Amino acid sequence: MTELTCIVCPRGCRLKAVRRDDGTIEVTGNACPRGEKYAQTELTRPVRVVTTTVKMAGGIHRRCPVKTDGAIPKSLIFDAMRQIGRVTLHPPVRTGQVVLKDVCGTGIDVVATRDLS
Repeated sequence: MTELTCIVCPRGCRLKAVRRDDGTIEVTGNACPRGEKYAQTELTRPVRVVTTTVKMAGGIHRRCPVKTDGAIPKSLIFDAMRQIGRVTLHPPVRTGQVVLKDVCGTGIDVVATRDLS
């Protein structure tokens, strides 16, 4: 049995997940279907949205906040951070602007989360 705290919504349900002999996962403790889906994904292929900053060249700000526009496999986070760390932006930057396309071959882009000039 694995105990998890659901992070999908502010409720923070305390989940219990049991992997059955047939490979299925039984989840209890969830107040909504999203908790069950979260537990299933967390036990089979955990993913995360990555938030960080990238360098800015010029302008008054030295860093620009960015995030992945979707969840990437947890196992790729360190590789993604290495790729993101090589990015340098030049103003102006607009919210939603793609700053790194297809990070780690996932099909997920890294986008700016703030307008900077």
